[in-house]
Amino acid sequence: MNEKKEIRQRILRLRVKTSGHQISLDSHEIADKVSHMKQFQDALCIFAYMDVRGEVMTKELIKKAWDEGKQVAVPKVSGKKMEFYYITDFAQCTPGCFDIPEPETGRPKATGDQTFMIVPGVAFDRQRHRIGYGGGYYDRYLDRNPGCTTAAVAFSWQVTEYVPHEPFDIVPDYLVTEKEII
Repeated sequence: MNEKKEIRQRILRLRVKTSGHQISLDSHEIADKVSHMKQFQDALCIFAYMDVRGEVMTKELIKKAWDEGKQVAVPKVSGKKMEFYYITDFAQCTPGCFDIPEPETGRPKATGDQTFMIVPGVAFDRQRHRIGYGGGYYDRYLDRNPGCTTAAVAFSWQVTEYVPHEPFDIVPDYLVTEKEII
């Protein structure tokens, strides 16, 4: 567990040092790659996190999904449980758990075969193992709700040689950076 904590701290320090302009440019490249994936194109609903504090920006992907007539759902945390709720406008979200924008109200969306989920994370390896923020929200959600295709998004500098992992950790189907799709 210490190894995960050390990797998390190292990557978060890199994120703080990365300029907002570079984050915006690289996020645009990532959004372009994701939006051209067959899995995104075929999905009826896109699950996307609401970015904060230098994460890969997701608003462009969410807008693209809306432009293509797809439904969009974003997470809301209550205690240790995370659920996804439909939104049709960013104004429906206000700071919630950890100051991450969450839907104030709305109807929950269950995952399904035509759902494509954009997954956040702090660090990844080339086998798509992921270190999140340590709360386990995505692992628990995906364990309870199998069936959707998942793509983690990250900047290339978040991809490390090795990420420690446990048998219960959920591995995203894809990892998308500004440089490649793994």
